[in-house]
Amino acid sequence: MTGTIPVNDTNVRAATHILPGPMDAPRVLILTASIGEGHDLPARVLAAGIREECPGAQVEVVDFLDVVGGFAKRVVLDGSRFDSDWGNRMFDLEYRLIAQIGPTRRLAGAITGGLAGRPAQRAVRAASPDVVVSTYPGSTEALGRLRAKGRIGIPVVSAITDLASLWYWAHPGIDLHLITHPESAAEVTSIAPGSRIECVRGLTDPAFYEPRDELTARRRLGLPAAGRVVTVSGGGWGVGDLTGAVEEALLSADTNVVCLGGRNEAVHAELQRRFGADSRVTVLGFTEEMPDLLAASDVLVHSTAGLTVLEALMLGCRVISYGWGRAHVRINNEAYVREGLAEVATDRAELGAALRRAVELPRNPDPSFGALPSAASAVLSLLPR
Repeated sequence: MTGTIPVNDTNVRAATHILPGPMDAPRVLILTASIGEGHDLPARVLAAGIREECPGAQVEVVDFLDVVGGFAKRVVLDGSRFDSDWGNRMFDLEYRLIAQIGPTRRLAGAITGGLAGRPAQRAVRAASPDVVVSTYPGSTEALGRLRAKGRIGIPVVSAITDLASLWYWAHPGIDLHLITHPESAAEVTSIAPGSRIECVRGLTDPAFYEPRDELTARRRLGLPAAGRVVTVSGGGWGVGDLTGAVEEALLSADTNVVCLGGRNEAVHAELQRRFGADSRVTVLGFTEEMPDLLAASDVLVHSTAGLTVLEALMLGCRVISYGWGRAHVRINNEAYVREGLAEVATDRAELGAALRRAVELPRNPDPSFGALPSAASAVLSLLPR
């Protein structure tokens, strides 16, 4: 990303908010889904931000999959298993049906509302919040439908962390859409015309908004000060051609690689077996050191789009999307290329060429993200005085 984010774009409302005056401690309900850090992390960070900006606020974070339970929960979890080529293909087919084909998308939305509507409404009533926020598309769809029908009488917020493929992330019934990429505003508007949209910070680790020195970060992580560092990530799911990406990066003699297997223990074990003896490769699972890791890296090769790509752009780490390209990631890849935010490689030959180009580009951190209004202040602006 280059230049300054257009926080005053006509499609994006990003004004400074005035917090409510004296009132009873506000209550905020945040619905997430524990199928990857892409939903849980924004929920945790937003909750912390609300408590910081409004001391005394009562914030409850609830797993939406536990709310719906039963059959619906099993369908989502079973559809999020990627340990086989067949499973990957089925996931991609399911996505095409529920998000890209109009009639089946509308049917899927109606089914979601039917299965999840009552449980979601009960959860909102039980929490008795002043505002409810969703960081997961499934809960956003259910809440949007309830709000549009008048079955929820409080403001509903959708916190969107993908760049594109925003069906279910956005809904006409939602009062406020929070976006992390200003480029997402046009798609949200097409789904929910006239909706309130704000481009915000505060849905990822605040450390990403702080300037970071590459050599200092490498020293903290025990990485070589000289040469190139490439981070290969499979996201929280640990999916994609991680082995191929590591092997391609190692073809350059002056390159060290950090490979992340996420929370997938089987993938982590296989990566450790394959590369554990190679002094130029560091194999990790899920890590809390991403701010330093991306500051230390020349290139991020990432498979699942989402927040990690945004975090790399903030710190000036060049990004290549490679290794999976299924479902929503495929659509996000198209948007990365269209907006000039990242390169996309579809095979190892393209990856090798993209790596050679990327390591020659200067690091270009984008501090404008830190100047955006916070997600917490946007949520708090919806509270009654």
